[in-house]
Amino acid sequence: MDDMTLLRRMRAEVPRPDSHGLAAGRERMLAGIGQRPDDAPARSRGAGGGVGGRRKRDAGAAVSTGPLRPRPLGRPVVRAVLATAVVAAVVGGAVVVVGAIREERPAAAPGPVSPRLRPVSAATVLKAAAATERRHEKRLAPRDDQFIYTKEIVRETETTTGRTRTFVDENWRSVDGSQRGWTMEVGKGWWSQPLKPNESIWPPARWQELKKLPTDPANLVLAVHKRLVHGRPTSVSGIRAQDWPTIEFGLVGLLHRTPVMPPGLRAAAFEALGMVPGVTATAGVTDTKGRAGIAIAYQDPFHQLPTSDVLIFADNTYDFLGYADTRTSDSGGKRKTYKRTFTLESHAIVDKVKQRP
Repeated sequence: MDDMTLLRRMRAEVPRPDSHGLAAGRERMLAGIGQRPDDAPARSRGAGGGVGGRRKRDAGAAVSTGPLRPRPLGRPVVRAVLATAVVAAVVGGAVVVVGAIREERPAAAPGPVSPRLRPVSAATVLKAAAATERRHEKRLAPRDDQFIYTKEIVRETETTTGRTRTFVDENWRSVDGSQRGWTMEVGKGWWSQPLKPNESIWPPARWQELKKLPTDPANLVLAVHKRLVHGRPTSVSGIRAQDWPTIEFGLVGLLHRTPVMPPGLRAAAFEALGMVPGVTATAGVTDTKGRAGIAIAYQDPFHQLPTSDVLIFADNTYDFLGYADTRTSDSGGKRKTYKRTFTLESHAIVDKVKQRP
């Protein structure tokens, strides 16, 4: 029997994929041969200034994704992707990809599903995360005189000794920024003073300022650009290459430092981050609780430097699990480096500082 006859017989036993399945398969194939899918943002080219070297942040990466080796170009890779898809469909049951969320339908003799069938682009993961967030987000309407309470679990590991400590950080933030709040970091707390009338910070501390931010991803990118870069491009395509690192910094800061947001804003921030050139997705990481996840990190294409902030999403549901970074300490005259992961345990609206729900 010749190969084409065998292939036709195999094809007859497999249901035809729908448009979502075809789109996801095409994306995996393009990723395998080193191309971008059509809906991924094109990198804007340009020259100019920018901040040289690694940017100093409040946080840096706790999850090491490692350098990504480029796949060799050529038909052998394409054949491997197509062969994997056919074998998985025939042996392991039909695998239906709806958007970016995988659904496995059991067959009589199920087999392993190839890792190639998982999402391969950061934009896909972040769009799925945005969809999950929109389905499950809680609509909050706090009063100006109230406080937003958050409880966060922080796991910190010293890189040289491997010693691990776990902290519980509780924070109370004034809704309108007019009252002092309580801030904690790695188990240490202090009183945070209210903002002055004309004072503003990023990410915004006042709930009313957060409500003014766009919930459309492209418009949110432009709003962050206007706030942090002070430019006025009329579209995302008009943003200069050297401005994207600052925009990524602003979006990640918004997601990490503002665990409770007005409806629609967190989902928009996820999708906006997926529009940043240089954002990558890597599977095989875990969060503070040991849950399997996908790490979203950033490789600055303008300065050719990685940053160390990592967002972690659930491997199967795309729920936002938390944040990872690295901090350094020079206490005791010896420099130490710590890897940290953060998980939001709970949040609520309360009437006063240090009141728990």
